[in-house]
Amino acid sequence: MSPSTTDLQLTSQPAGGRRSSYSSPVRAVDPVDMEEGTRLLESYDAGDFKSVSIEEGSMRRIQVTVTGMTCAACSNSVEGALKSINGVFRASVALLQNRADVVFDPNLVKDEDIKNAIEDAGFEAEILPEPSNVGTKPRGMLVGQFTIGGMTCAACVNSVEGILRDLPGVSRAVVALATSLGKVEYDPKVISKDDIVNAIEDAGFEASFVQSSEQDKIILGVSGVFSELDVQLLEGILSSLKGVRQFCFDRTSGELEVLFDPEVVSSRSLVDGIEGGSNGKFKLHVLNPYARMTTKDVEETSIMFQLFTSSLFLSIPVFLIRVVCPHIPLLDAFLLWRCGPFLMGDWLKWALVSVVQFVIGKRFYIAAGRALRNGSTNMDVLVALGTSASYFYSVGALLYGAVTGFWSPTYFETSAMLITFVLLGKYLECLAKGKTSEAIKKLVELAPATALLVVKDNVGNIIGEREIDALLIQPGDTLKVLPGAKLPADGIVVWGSSYVNESMVTGESVPVSKEVDSPVIGGTINLHGALHIKATKVGSEAVLSQIISLVETAQMSKAPIQKFADFVASVFVPTVVTLSLITWLGWYVGGVSGAYPEQWLPENGNYFVFALMFSISVVVIACPCALGLATPTAVMVATGVGANNGVLIKGGDALERAQKVKYVIFDKTGTLTQGKAKVTTAKVFSEMDRGEFLMLVASAEASSEHPLAKAIVEYARHFHFFDENSLTEDAQYSSKGSPVSAWLLDVAEFSAVPGRGIQCFINGKRVLVGNRKLLTGSGVSIPTHVEKFVVDLEDSASTGILVGYDGTVIGVLGVADPLKREAAVVVEGLWKMGVIPVMVTGDNWRTAHAVAKEVGIHDVRAEVMPAGKADVVRSFQKDGSVVAMVGDGINDSPALAAADVGMAIGAGTDIAIEAADYVLMRNNLEDVITAIDISRKTFSRIRLNYVFAMAYNVIAIPIAAGVFYPSLGIKLPPWAAGACMALSSVSVVCSSLLLRRYRKPRLTTILKITVE
Repeated sequence: MSPSTTDLQLTSQPAGGRRSSYSSPVRAVDPVDMEEGTRLLESYDAGDFKSVSIEEGSMRRIQVTVTGMTCAACSNSVEGALKSINGVFRASVALLQNRADVVFDPNLVKDEDIKNAIEDAGFEAEILPEPSNVGTKPRGMLVGQFTIGGMTCAACVNSVEGILRDLPGVSRAVVALATSLGKVEYDPKVISKDDIVNAIEDAGFEASFVQSSEQDKIILGVSGVFSELDVQLLEGILSSLKGVRQFCFDRTSGELEVLFDPEVVSSRSLVDGIEGGSNGKFKLHVLNPYARMTTKDVEETSIMFQLFTSSLFLSIPVFLIRVVCPHIPLLDAFLLWRCGPFLMGDWLKWALVSVVQFVIGKRFYIAAGRALRNGSTNMDVLVALGTSASYFYSVGALLYGAVTGFWSPTYFETSAMLITFVLLGKYLECLAKGKTSEAIKKLVELAPATALLVVKDNVGNIIGEREIDALLIQPGDTLKVLPGAKLPADGIVVWGSSYVNESMVTGESVPVSKEVDSPVIGGTINLHGALHIKATKVGSEAVLSQIISLVETAQMSKAPIQKFADFVASVFVPTVVTLSLITWLGWYVGGVSGAYPEQWLPENGNYFVFALMFSISVVVIACPCALGLATPTAVMVATGVGANNGVLIKGGDALERAQKVKYVIFDKTGTLTQGKAKVTTAKVFSEMDRGEFLMLVASAEASSEHPLAKAIVEYARHFHFFDENSLTEDAQYSSKGSPVSAWLLDVAEFSAVPGRGIQCFINGKRVLVGNRKLLTGSGVSIPTHVEKFVVDLEDSASTGILVGYDGTVIGVLGVADPLKREAAVVVEGLWKMGVIPVMVTGDNWRTAHAVAKEVGIHDVRAEVMPAGKADVVRSFQKDGSVVAMVGDGINDSPALAAADVGMAIGAGTDIAIEAADYVLMRNNLEDVITAIDISRKTFSRIRLNYVFAMAYNVIAIPIAAGVFYPSLGIKLPPWAAGACMALSSVSVVCSSLLLRRYRKPRLTTILKITVE
């Protein structure tokens, strides 16, 4: 049974479990131990509960969905609340699954009592229906992902989010402009995904469903369907398969969507059943939702390019008719030929521009209409206003001339060129935004498309192998990985040995040796020998999938600074329209009243047209898009860059807080140190010889699972079997193995004393192993010479462990945990960056100060238990300072949650720790500096984007309004204003893209970093 969170914090002892708890809470001895210890999801398996139910006939088991848990501290709170109920036999909370398993006596406790206890603890609870073999699988809240087309700025985003949040059954909705994606948390019992799509489309936007957290749906690409008979055959096969609830086949795209009961049929059995039922006629492959999204991005870019080229093709003749043709006599004569009420040139311009305005430019009218219908305004409103004013004025001028004979100049080319330049800007923007999301595309491409499944008979003998779709791998499958191939899933090596390149996932460039029982990560590359691996985690539980999910969530999140852009966007367009009207009124009234000479007017022009051109320029040059894209594009690029460097950032808010960090609090053991305790000294202060002393201590510590205890047992074992070549099966144990060995003495009445050590009886005499408090509290006095020896150990950064036997001190063990090689340099680098490093540890003051002195930390908090680390964090936050906490994400989860910025280090195989804001994939302290450095550079870029976007509008609008025309003669034609507007948003996105060139600081340059 895996340890519970309470065990991991070493603060209390559950019944039946034995833990020792020294003053120095050292973490796991090696990564495998850590991985086993961090499985918060697997505290108790179903088998345990079933056995309880069988043994205790009166017991009942239920499962409860718990909403609102964010970290291990939350799950502890829920677990404690459940265990405090009289009649609850056992309770286990799975943090990452948001679920609690409870075994209780129904005579004493009702279901409602359990729900109320969780809600009283501050969380939401929903009791799941009893699982059964038949019927629909119970579902709670689902998170659906939707693509939303037609959004152009922050105002559109606000509009869509407002619509979604008002829908019944929707608890949360987040929309991202940069990715054109929306994530909606909804109750499928109240509202369906189709209802959500319809609501978005009713608001005037385009929408389609991408994927959800629902586990019983698969989308397949089907090849081999050529006729109606093939469709009928496919439908017949699906109808005959057990477990298939519903299916839908789209002949145009060849996509087959199947809803199925995973309790009855697996996705692989489903695919095999369809292919087998068609006798190989149909070939199926699973469609990756991210690949489908990429395809849609490419389609959108392609459509925008087609619109731009079409508009350009029609606008060039209009431009030539106005500028070039009057200088070519033959063409000029043709254009001046009167055809009906108008000249031929006017007919051609009107026809060409009408196509540009109402066919190619239809998207602007549609988008502007839905924005106004929803009570908001955006860039499309400005474009539609500007182009319509130019177009309809020109049409009016023609009709007026035909009626009165007074011909005013037309400005058809202004409308056409405006739309052309805006479409050019949109096309370039699509290209640039595609670059910002390349991080997710690269992560998706890491996973191989297929895998080699090792086929076994009923006895377990290998009888062959077959190639399957990698998305159909199931837990427990044995997979063959050839040299040079990518590992298709997370798992454990069951045969073979090799080196694996994990740099693409963890950022660690050195290949990692893999042997039998070694864990492997999907998406990494097998370099040398062939391997057989047993898949343990697939789908959304795999490390790569969780990384993709984290990066995607971060890219969709809004940094607090984005609120500024959202506010500006809400008032921007009305302000610009008002300025445009003031501009027209000012120039028109000024002209009529003679405030400026008539010579300024264009040929055959009038004051109305002269003022109108300035007004149109103001409308089209103003750009809210640049403001709306300033933050999300930078956050997208930064999170992608972070993922490439092994730093996973959970959102824009975390990025924003990290750049303001004043204090970085380091946990000592496993963070500043290597987390691998070693016995450095064994001193005997009695007549007992060294071998007997070590055997006695090892026997006492063998029942403990504390890392210090494992180090002592290992040291004693090596001393006992002093000839390494003679190691027998007793010596084959490692610190992970069984603590029981034949050479150890029998132990009675073992117990752990939290924060002090352990005690037990050997040969009828009491043995105490621990710190001073344990011995003095048990009435054992510590001689002066022993105390001096312990003090010397502590001054040398070692932990002194006292051993008492039958009421007297018989010896001392010195245990040291070596510092990481980069610790001192990183601490000095933080000082240079203006960040104050702090160390917190449960170790004694002397050892803590010795370690702190060695790495260069001045502020030390020692003898702090895991539960008290959060209080240390809060003490630094009292003056408003931003505090970062760096820990391993297990015992430190309360402190990580309490900190403004929590950084879980070395958690590459457990990246879903909710308490942390940053997950540092490598167990390397340099990444702490990388995380802060990425944050600072990102927000410097965001500020630069905002300065550019604001400065652009502040400077461009007065120029367009003609403020400088009387003094400098500067006048901006509407088509030129449109070009400037189109390029402004592109320039902001390109500015954000420069973050892709980010290179993390090297150790040699870290010390040169100074406060800006």
